[in-house]
Amino acid sequence: MQAGPPTAPVPPPRPARRDAGPWPVVAAAVTGVWAVLVAVPGQLAGWVVDQIVLVAGLDRALAVWPVVALVTVLLVGAPTLALALIPRSPAIRATGRAWLAGTLALGALTLLRALPPVHHEAYLAALAATAVVVAVALDRIARRRSAPPAPASMPGGPSDGTAGPGGFPGEGTAGPDGVAGGSSGGADGAGGGRGGRFGPVTLLAVAAGLASLLPWAWVGALGGASETLLAGLAAAALGALAGVLLGPAFWAAFAVGTPPRPARLVLVGGLVAGVTLALLGAGAGQSGAQLPALLLLPPLGFVLGALEAAARHAGRPAGRGPVRWLVGLALVGPLAFTDPEEVTVLLGTTRDVPFWVAVATGAAFAVAVLLAVGYGVLLARPRAGAPRRGLAGLTAAALLAAVVVVYAVPGQPGLHGERLLVVLREQADLTGIPAGAPGRAGRDARAAEVYRRLVATAQRTQGDLRRELDRLRLHPTPYYLVNAIETDGGPAVRAWLAGRPEVARVLVSQRLRPLPAAAPPTRGTVPAPAGPTWNVSLIGADRVWSELGVTGAGVVVGSSDSGVDGRHPALAAGFRGGDDSWYDPWEHRRTPADRGGHGTHTVGSAVGRNGIGVAPGASWVGCVNLDRNLGSPARYLDCLQFMLAPFPPGGDPLTDGRPQRAPDVLTNSWGCPPVEGCDPGALRPATAALAAAGILVVAAAGNTGPYCGSIADPPAPYPDVLTVGAVDRARRLTRFSSRGPAAGGAAKPDVVAPGAGVPSAYPGGGYATLDGTSMATPQVAGVVALMWSANPALIGDLDRTRRILADTATPAGSPADSPCGGARNLVGAGLVDAYAAVRAARAADLG
Repeated sequence: MQAGPPTAPVPPPRPARRDAGPWPVVAAAVTGVWAVLVAVPGQLAGWVVDQIVLVAGLDRALAVWPVVALVTVLLVGAPTLALALIPRSPAIRATGRAWLAGTLALGALTLLRALPPVHHEAYLAALAATAVVVAVALDRIARRRSAPPAPASMPGGPSDGTAGPGGFPGEGTAGPDGVAGGSSGGADGAGGGRGGRFGPVTLLAVAAGLASLLPWAWVGALGGASETLLAGLAAAALGALAGVLLGPAFWAAFAVGTPPRPARLVLVGGLVAGVTLALLGAGAGQSGAQLPALLLLPPLGFVLGALEAAARHAGRPAGRGPVRWLVGLALVGPLAFTDPEEVTVLLGTTRDVPFWVAVATGAAFAVAVLLAVGYGVLLARPRAGAPRRGLAGLTAAALLAAVVVVYAVPGQPGLHGERLLVVLREQADLTGIPAGAPGRAGRDARAAEVYRRLVATAQRTQGDLRRELDRLRLHPTPYYLVNAIETDGGPAVRAWLAGRPEVARVLVSQRLRPLPAAAPPTRGTVPAPAGPTWNVSLIGADRVWSELGVTGAGVVVGSSDSGVDGRHPALAAGFRGGDDSWYDPWEHRRTPADRGGHGTHTVGSAVGRNGIGVAPGASWVGCVNLDRNLGSPARYLDCLQFMLAPFPPGGDPLTDGRPQRAPDVLTNSWGCPPVEGCDPGALRPATAALAAAGILVVAAAGNTGPYCGSIADPPAPYPDVLTVGAVDRARRLTRFSSRGPAAGGAAKPDVVAPGAGVPSAYPGGGYATLDGTSMATPQVAGVVALMWSANPALIGDLDRTRRILADTATPAGSPADSPCGGARNLVGAGLVDAYAAVRAARAADLG
């Protein structure tokens, strides 16, 4: 039976080619191994560099991914180009062309990672557009270089498997069974030879893709609406690119024999396709998201080989449709159900996103392997019958239902995208606020006036914009400490907001996606210390208790952190109580709790009993601004607003605030880096307002030393913040303690305190020993509490308090050859001396 015109001439037999021996096969095998050994470690190295830079607090290394792209293209492109041009074997030349095209695609896609991770939606849009452009370009090159297709016939035609005279995979050439490939013969996705666009082979590819998606629907979570849509488009575009790389002409080169041998299609063609998909997967996603694709895509090459064999049993090549559907659906998982910013070592110490991404990747890999074996056994047998469309459709429908059910029941349904923080141009005028009486009465009066002015400015300037956002159902949340509004929205909304005259800038306010199961609670395993801890004694706080009789009574310390274990025996008695001493904007828990342990440890160092706290007689209030060790501009503002004007549960911060209940000094062992959405000035109005209200903000310098200028993340660089570095037992500056100068050349830190091996409270009633400027900061807040307890007239007098701390500080060791501008940018005024500071505070003449 002829597929072409009845009078089509029979092509003359091709001359026999001399066997080149095993060397071309060996060269192809070595090249494939080399391609994987270059691409996979290169991607891992790029991600590791990104993580090191993130943890070190350095500026993002934009050159990392262009360098990775260039090195990969050069190292892999040269041998694959040789394979594509030199060997006489059609199969090996097709192998070289597929790998060369995959390498070029990888190079183009890798360059996109120069986009900041915080702008994930922009990256996904660029990924989709670039994948389409590369696919179109490769397809056009293939069409131009291919010879006119020979008259096609059903099985029985030439069997030499010629893939064309030098074109890329996907070109329209006659396959070994005489059926035209490339842009004809199924390129539109007819697949399987029966049933049009969704034939049985295509439906089986859809089923395999949905099976690969199942683990992600279980453990992952979607982002926002536009983010999810763009992830789907990017996955579809990458699937289309895979369809070009592994088009009909590619498989025709491995379909040798009449009929074609299924084992060659599945094993040899599948192996070559797997390497091609590994190259494609290496570029499929922002830094971190490509790592799962590197593992889960290669086994699908064997699935595609089995599908191609089944299609040829049915009488025609599978076409590009099955490739598009299988690869596109498989990539929806890592692209849509994971935020690459959360695939980070910052979350890697517990069962957080990195753990669950590893679980989903392992499960998806196992599914892909099972599919490869199952499809190979069931579809690629020499006597296997053609797949039935009804059964294939039923299988795809069942798996689609399974994905929906898994996502809706054990999964994390809903949209969990980032929000936007819209900072308005007009900020409250806080000049001319009267100092008032010394001590708490004056501080309360100033706090009330600051609160009044801030709220008035927010209510006067936000009305039109809030109404417009409400009309668009973008769920705006107003803020007053910084005149700003948090709202839903993607890139389009952000562009619209940035163009409004009342808007200064728009920041991304990060939001973590939910987990399938909470991490196990953090517990302290160290027993209670016997007497004052070494750090308390080093700064002389125990002498303040015993010799001066001052413990911090009457002063309230506010903590914004991961939370506080309110039942801990060292902290329970110090909680201020009432309905306005605790706020959890993440989970809205009504009583103090702490999942991470960091906040419990810091509060313990400030006010804990049993010898761990500098001011054990002081009270504390708390707020949760960190969830799983990450925050956002809005969550930091939630807690800072609560510290200026506490409010009861369910209260409105703009109308129900109680500034007279504000704590006296705030300990802040956190910073807001760009990865969380902050820019250098994001929280500047907030700390200025707190200072105007007479509330001292003490903040950690950061753990990004020993680099100069590493005090960069808000609020540590701000001039009205008391910034704290860390020293060890020998009074030497720790290597991790961040250095100054701050932006503009300002000298930072202000003082240092013990921060290496500091024991303190930990959730569950136990204790733990931690390192960091986070541990040093609450000790300085505790010293301030002692000073103000000894002389209540100092409460709210921030300038005099800072001067006393600086004047009484003792020398601290620092590198003599530091390039950071001298000791002032390493240890500030020196190591805080609680005993000397309290004595000076008592003697201070405030008249």
